[in-house]
Amino acid sequence: MNGSHAAVSRRSALRVGGAGLFGMSFPRFLEAAEKPRARLKASAKAVIFLHQWGGPGQQETFDPKPDAPDNVRGWYGATKTKLPGVLFGEKIPKLAAMADQFTVVRCLQHNMKNHNSAGYYSLTGVAPPTDDQRLRDSLELFPAYGSIVDKLAPTAKGASTFVSFPHVIADGSITPGQHASFLGKGHNPLFVNQDPNKPDFKLPELTLPANLNVERLESRRDILKLIDEQAELLETSLVAQGLDESYQKAVAMLTSPRFKQAFDLTREDKRTRAAYGDTTYGQSCLLARRCVEAGAKFVNVYFSRAIGGKGQGWDYHGFNKENVPDRLQELLPMTDQTLPALLNDLTDRGMIDDVLVVWVGEFGRTPRISSNGGRDHWPQCYSAVLAGGGAKKGFVYGASDKIGAYATTGQARPEDLAATMFAALGIDPDTEITDKLNRPLPISRGVPLRELFA
Repeated sequence: MNGSHAAVSRRSALRVGGAGLFGMSFPRFLEAAEKPRARLKASAKAVIFLHQWGGPGQQETFDPKPDAPDNVRGWYGATKTKLPGVLFGEKIPKLAAMADQFTVVRCLQHNMKNHNSAGYYSLTGVAPPTDDQRLRDSLELFPAYGSIVDKLAPTAKGASTFVSFPHVIADGSITPGQHASFLGKGHNPLFVNQDPNKPDFKLPELTLPANLNVERLESRRDILKLIDEQAELLETSLVAQGLDESYQKAVAMLTSPRFKQAFDLTREDKRTRAAYGDTTYGQSCLLARRCVEAGAKFVNVYFSRAIGGKGQGWDYHGFNKENVPDRLQELLPMTDQTLPALLNDLTDRGMIDDVLVVWVGEFGRTPRISSNGGRDHWPQCYSAVLAGGGAKKGFVYGASDKIGAYATTGQARPEDLAATMFAALGIDPDTEITDKLNRPLPISRGVPLRELFA
């Protein structure tokens, strides 16, 4: 081993086992160990993570190829933005009109080709052992981003650090990466498995029965009795499953008027609600703003429960004679309404500098339209949007080739995006947590994308 390799610290060397488990080759490990961390000054107080389950195509959104052949260009053209030479997809004109307000990453890449593996990767920043290995609950599964934030930088008493809604996303079985894993149930999200767009939307697990006052909640026995009495209401809530390990946190949330009020969307201005759109996703994004306003630090909003199909996620292969343009006429206008509404709302409320919004899927779509008339999975090059929380405005990071297949400039992987979010929140990506085997594991194996921040 040459001198530079010998300089790898003992602490870094201890990561070799973990790195191998999570898909990092030894040469890549050495490269990461030798490369100095790009320090990123804390710039955000909270993150809203908009997970686009199913995999949005870069060609239809933030990296169109209008001059490519028909089977690459796709069903739509492109529209100009305020940025010279930068085009967005034809069906997202509102986002194109405000392109000077956020950063677009056009060079995200990895090699996980199925939804479960790629979904887990996108929700943890840690690659599973192999692309085709079936993911199960095991010691190897890494905690969700928000669970790590809850472990290392919990919010003030009276709010939940990590909140997720409105679905548990699944591809056949529940996709891992949405929970606290080996950190323990006490760091699970406050999970809301309800539709914020319904008139009767409420949060029963944060509602005290009339005969139970705050003083009685000082008794652990009484809170556990409450759980038993409301078992039917609580059974789908991850926070309920973790109450026994997180008693004080549960009591704080149950008795916090401000945090409870965040889930009462009837208090919101009707014009604001209309701006987000009369959809589950739109109202979920509004709820995310209300949650961070009430003190949450990391909010996962899942675009859909399932990967594709009418009313679901971004998976548009064209299987079973699916009408792909019809699907995109649903997905793209919803995106073009909701994301601008969230960014404008945060700006109008003076919150945009404190909240980092991240819009990303588990991968992109194939450059060429398939014989089925759709696009298949493509992790080799895809796009993401970062806005607020110190991210640059009107900036495009990286570039792809003429058909959007591979990055020609820049390189970003899910672990780099993870490191970027942690660093923006003031959490050192080098920080280690301990798994069930008492092994120290770094919370990120990536490098913060310092170029994305002013």
